[in-house]
Amino acid sequence: MKPFRKKIAVLAGISILLCALFLLYNLGPGTAYALERRGYKIATMIVVACCVAYSSVIFQTITNNKILTPSIMGFEAVYLLFQTVIVFIYGDKTFQVLTHSNNFFISVVLMVLFALGLFAVLFRKRHRNLYLMLLMGLVLGTLFSTLSSFMQILIDPNEFLMVEGQMFASFNRINFDLFWYAFGLMGITFIVGWRYMKYLDVLALGRENAINLGVDYNRTVRVYLVLIAVLVSVSTALVGPITFLGILVTNLTYELFRTFRHRTLILSCCLVSVIAVVGGQFVVEHLFRFNTVISIIINFIGGIYFIYLLLRTRKI
Repeated sequence: MKPFRKKIAVLAGISILLCALFLLYNLGPGTAYALERRGYKIATMIVVACCVAYSSVIFQTITNNKILTPSIMGFEAVYLLFQTVIVFIYGDKTFQVLTHSNNFFISVVLMVLFALGLFAVLFRKRHRNLYLMLLMGLVLGTLFSTLSSFMQILIDPNEFLMVEGQMFASFNRINFDLFWYAFGLMGITFIVGWRYMKYLDVLALGRENAINLGVDYNRTVRVYLVLIAVLVSVSTALVGPITFLGILVTNLTYELFRTFRHRTLILSCCLVSVIAVVGGQFVVEHLFRFNTVISIIINFIGGIYFIYLLLRTRKI
């Protein structure tokens, strides 16, 4: 980490400046109330940014592919299917039957159970193929998205607006009571992940090399896949899906930091992700005047960058 201290310090400085700008810009009347709301919003953005960055770096290391993110496994499709099903069943009484806290925890549990089901299939096989699991997740995610679309066509247009609000990530409808639950889950995940951090540099060498160097590959990968499932579930259930954020921030980090040391990459990626999320939300609120949501901006930029990565990889 020492050779990159200046770059990390610059990223940390930009992150702090953006957070301060977001917190203090154009406060208007009711300063105390505005500061409290913006403070929680910044804290939520940092939690989401760190969850996405941490899970994406680990996922790309395990799969040895820099253009994949955990969203390909179908987590977001499970989340949207659940949101559609509860509105399909209860209609406009959804939030009377199911509180925001219950919705958050049920969404997290369903996404984690979905991931554990995929992992169980993967590790039950004699020849464990990680890409088979990714393919299964992609197929199931497509199936769940199709079911969601089918039910969205059948429900009342007014009820569809309730589902549509969950289809795009937004930091303007955050339930701040859920922040501490999300922060606690993220903290526990980071603590567990820190114990296995030393194995990530070896996992980046590939399965055979990691096993030859004495790493319990299957156990380590299984632990990290569960951590990824929890982090992605927390960020998605808290604000909604942001598909291309992981691809964008991880590859920008790889461009800035030419290293394979994951302690440097993960910290740097978290800072880059915070800059992207806080900066993007500032643009949404003060440039577009809330006429769009941050996920649309990030997915647009991330989609273009994803195409660029594909074309560059093809040339190489």
